[in-house]
Amino acid sequence: MEIEGGRRVIFQLADRFAPAHVANIRKLAAAHWWDGTSIYRVQDNYVVQWGDRSEKKALPADARKNLPQDYVIDRKTVTGGLTLMPSRDSYASATGFLNGWPVATDGKALWPVHCYGTVGAGRNLAPDAGNGGELYAVMGHAPRHLDRNIAIVGRLAEGTEHLSSLPRGTDSLGMYGESQKAIPILSVRLASELPEKERPHFQMLDTMSDTFAAYAKARANRQDEFFNVPAGGADICNIPVPIRRYP
Repeated sequence: MEIEGGRRVIFQLADRFAPAHVANIRKLAAAHWWDGTSIYRVQDNYVVQWGDRSEKKALPADARKNLPQDYVIDRKTVTGGLTLMPSRDSYASATGFLNGWPVATDGKALWPVHCYGTVGAGRNLAPDAGNGGELYAVMGHAPRHLDRNIAIVGRLAEGTEHLSSLPRGTDSLGMYGESQKAIPILSVRLASELPEKERPHFQMLDTMSDTFAAYAKARANRQDEFFNVPAGGADICNIPVPIRRYP
């Protein structure tokens, strides 16, 4: 996503958790639907939201207007790639990582969680689940109460600072007021649309690896000289999975 001022934000889409929403998002991006829309909500310690504020812009002909509630997946369908964390959680019986994505589970269902940088699909009241046109990124303390209530469609991979540093909205819920200028979105493109030399490539630490296990343990039990008392545990959102540009 290119926004005013030559700033670029890159997202990783969560096909596994919200397949219908992500499919729609791909169609919207391919149709350049977001070009000319804006970032119009920046609520302090909560979210940055963007899309068509008027909610009147027609969707591409091949995009779905009504989507299912892509909020959880069946735990039985997960046959590998899941690493559970030992720390307690306030919102679920267990948390962990599924192929690099932070998740929670009650033993029957499994769902992605709202951590800093998580991207979700805005919606109206249920049964509406949004169409992927209105998106938000978490820019504050993890709002885990949103888990299982909104479709998580991705996360920030690069350019977080371009969203976190935006002026806060002065109207209710952080909406930009009449005296504020919404941030123009110049373009949103799938990486596959870019010239091959311009396509970004990233590496993510394998959450099934011994290296990640050591990293997660260190996050829960800091041993460096500054810490007098190790915490003995870590919230799932306090173990961010390292992501970097592919060398």
